[in-house]
Amino acid sequence: MKTLSKILCVSAIAGALVACSDSAKVEPEEGTSLEQKIRQTAEQSLDAFNIPGLAVVAVKDGEVILAEGFGVRDMESQQPVTPTTLFGIASHTKAFTAAAMATLVEQGKLGWNDKVIEHLPSFKLADPYITRELTIRDLLSHRSGLGLGAGDLMIWPNTDKTTDEVIAGLANVPIQHGFRERFDYNNLMFVTAGEVISEVSGMPYHQYVEQTLFGPMQMDESTIGFSRIDESYDNVAVGTIEMDGKLHRFPLDFLEDFSAAGATAASVDDMSRWLLTLLNEGETPNGERLFKEESLHDMWQLTTPLPVSANAAEQGTYFRGYGLGWFVKDYYGVKHVSHSGGILGMLSFTTVIPEKEFAITVLSNQQAFGALTAIVQESLEEVLDVPDQDWVANESKKYHEFIQKKADFKVEAVDDPQPSLALSKYAGTYKDAWYGDVVISEQDDTLSIDFTHTNMLKGSLEHYNGNTFIVRWDEPLLEADAFIDFDVNRNNEIKTATMEAVADFTDFSFDFHNLKLEKQ
Repeated sequence: MKTLSKILCVSAIAGALVACSDSAKVEPEEGTSLEQKIRQTAEQSLDAFNIPGLAVVAVKDGEVILAEGFGVRDMESQQPVTPTTLFGIASHTKAFTAAAMATLVEQGKLGWNDKVIEHLPSFKLADPYITRELTIRDLLSHRSGLGLGAGDLMIWPNTDKTTDEVIAGLANVPIQHGFRERFDYNNLMFVTAGEVISEVSGMPYHQYVEQTLFGPMQMDESTIGFSRIDESYDNVAVGTIEMDGKLHRFPLDFLEDFSAAGATAASVDDMSRWLLTLLNEGETPNGERLFKEESLHDMWQLTTPLPVSANAAEQGTYFRGYGLGWFVKDYYGVKHVSHSGGILGMLSFTTVIPEKEFAITVLSNQQAFGALTAIVQESLEEVLDVPDQDWVANESKKYHEFIQKKADFKVEAVDDPQPSLALSKYAGTYKDAWYGDVVISEQDDTLSIDFTHTNMLKGSLEHYNGNTFIVRWDEPLLEADAFIDFDVNRNNEIKTATMEAVADFTDFSFDFHNLKLEKQ
């Protein structure tokens, strides 16, 4: 399989400009079951958020109560979403990575507190102390000191770099915070975890997970790596992105380079068996034990704290954080375990309430995360008997306001902008220590830019002010235009350049701000 990246873990950056009044509250008939409420909310969300297709699976008390597709998997073919439609589940892959690591812990092949360098001697971060002290537990809990999405440009959008090259590049990615000081979501630590699994198990990460987890659970449709989906299997969702008031088909592969951080493709049919296994504390529906209850406790134990907003108590939450491959919090007196995943054009969201023997996964081929939130939250109202809200209306309103904000966004003009140097001065090859070469060339009185390892990062430079330009990517659906600032010395020579995303809604995996481009 082949895949593409973002992660970020977890963006909601596409939708439709439709009136919020179009999303009327679902009023279930008297006696409506949990299954019917989930189904009604999913059906309503297609229109309310302008989503081509959704797939939902919910399990309760050891039974699958719903596993269905809604809408179409591809806006071009209009083929329906079915329970066996494959979606990129992106960062939910991290939960499988943690579970795979747990099996190796149980086999005595490693420990949660083992140092990473014990298993990957060549592993190196920019800080020698962190390099020496970083543990397996740290890899899986986003507390390494690397910033949000730091280094993701080595894997996002898909690059030609090997995993070995990506991990080698980590030595030069800047450290942003103190070790174990705070939570900062970082995909490359999970890519590293995948390499630890490979080294310790003696087989490629994807093979170990598919053999150890997918096989026993009979997750027969799921696979890791978009390029590894059987060519004859065409029941695969195609993502969409909203821009200029309409949806655009965006047929990208699913985060191939993210490997252990986000490269899984799965169906809700398969996810049903994963959810049942989780609720059965590591035992599959057919009675095979994948991991011990103690291992699940480790994964679902709060490891890295996260801040709680002032109004979180209104939703029954006083504490929250990240475990190992999962977000955890208290929610109206019960444990709430979840993870989301996002790639350009596609989202996933899983929530588990162990005390109520309930779990749900929602998959979408559109980027309106509010829709997934609404489906999950409406189900939790039923399961937990908590105060009723109109989640579809509330989330739809926020979603469309965000879409309008993006539609209205313009780069603020500069008063009395200063001229640039001759364009030829900026042309040349620039090298970043962790990404590699970026080439800027002049042709027909314009400058173009080429991130040489990344096919999708090609664009043109538009003058902004003085020695600052705006990079306009050839693919506008990336929504990742960026400033590039050239550092000019007193002799009008350019030695270095830095970059920064123009808009605050640009996906965090476009970590241009971590680059330091040196002219060769």
